[in-house]
Amino acid sequence: MVRFLLKKSSLIILTAAVLLVIMFFFSQKEPLRDFPFGTNSRSSENGKKIVAEIETDFGVMKIELWPEVAPKTVSNFIKLSQEGFYDGTAFHRIISGFMIQGGDPLTKDPANFARYGTGGPGYTIPAEFNDRPHVRGVISMARSSDPNSAGSQFFICHGDAPFLDRQYTAFGRLIEGDEVLDKIAAVPVNISPSGERSQPTQRVEVRKIRILNLQ
Repeated sequence: MVRFLLKKSSLIILTAAVLLVIMFFFSQKEPLRDFPFGTNSRSSENGKKIVAEIETDFGVMKIELWPEVAPKTVSNFIKLSQEGFYDGTAFHRIISGFMIQGGDPLTKDPANFARYGTGGPGYTIPAEFNDRPHVRGVISMARSSDPNSAGSQFFICHGDAPFLDRQYTAFGRLIEGDEVLDKIAAVPVNISPSGERSQPTQRVEVRKIRILNLQ
């Protein structure tokens, strides 16, 4: 009888050990992968934040990026920023209480005024719609009617815009420089070539975007 109980106890211990090994295996995080455009932007897994520092004529805004919900979008934004793609562009569309829009390389040359809002990097990236709401300070990708037409243009919400939720790719939020957002949104505007009252009467330049890794 004792021998039977010992065997039974050994079997229970062995079974428990096997279950623990299986649970440990399946609880391991998925290894980091290199996303398109050559930048692995999932640094939130190692305890660091990825922050984009947007230096403008009106001051500096810092944006915490969200690779956990929009990895390809964040990777593309990092790539373009590090290449200097955004340097010298301008916020070409401003609607106070709604958003400020930039990222169009055509805005580097005032001669392209009539084409502002139509430029890009020469390729598009897939949509990564997610559950992050479009509230004040959220940065999101601008696009045409095609969900997968985003490239380089982005906008920063100046007010809550729930009608954009799950329709545009939100990929970060403002963590410093709220007053700069207000200053830019307060720039007087005229009627744009498209007939929208959103064309700033003065140039709001993006001098540089820097990517910072913070603890």
